[in-house]
Amino acid sequence: MKSIQTLNRRGQTGGLVTGLVMGVAALVIAVIIAFIIISTLNNASLLTDLSAEANATDFLAGNLTEGVNSVASKIPTVLLIAAIVLILGVLAVLVGVWSKMRMGGGSI
Repeated sequence: MKSIQTLNRRGQTGGLVTGLVMGVAALVIAVIIAFIIISTLNNASLLTDLSAEANATDFLAGNLTEGVNSVASKIPTVLLIAAIVLILGVLAVLVGVWSKMRMGGGSI
């Protein structure tokens, strides 16, 4: 089976940043869908209050909320690390461009 990949002008596939952004976006969408399904089950009153299914959905909703809060507390740290890596990458590209310009430059 051939995989579908998007190519840019140079014929390269999407890079690391694109994959990370798409992965985080997919995770956020999956969590939102899970919250909607669980809240619909709880609010629909389809399950009796003392049934095992009602308890399971209550526990699942509590665990999802606790997990999202746990991840949300780590987001500023992850964003800080991503910003530092981005700045270092930009500096590396600038140093590379500067060294190429210096090597080929002639004196006047």
